[in-house]
Amino acid sequence: MAHFAQVSDGIVRCVIVVSNDDCGGGEFPASEQVGQAFIASLGLEGNWLQTSYHANFRGAYAGNGYTYDPASDTFVPPLSESELMS
Repeated sequence: MAHFAQVSDGIVRCVIVVSNDDCGGGEFPASEQVGQAFIASLGLEGNWLQTSYHANFRGAYAGNGYTYDPASDTFVPPLSESELMS
């Protein structure tokens, strides 16, 4: 299974699962474009970036509220409450 994060204004809004068959059965990064085309064919709009459940690429598995840093091509988790207070 492949996972795709919808990124808007640099923030991950949701993450969906797409069958490997709908991503061309390939490996990242080749699978990303095929998966994006499939997502668009479903009528889901926005910027969809592939994320790795095992954090094999893009630094971390994207979750709602994570940010995407295009300079480093990574997903960054939100700060914890304790980190915000320090």
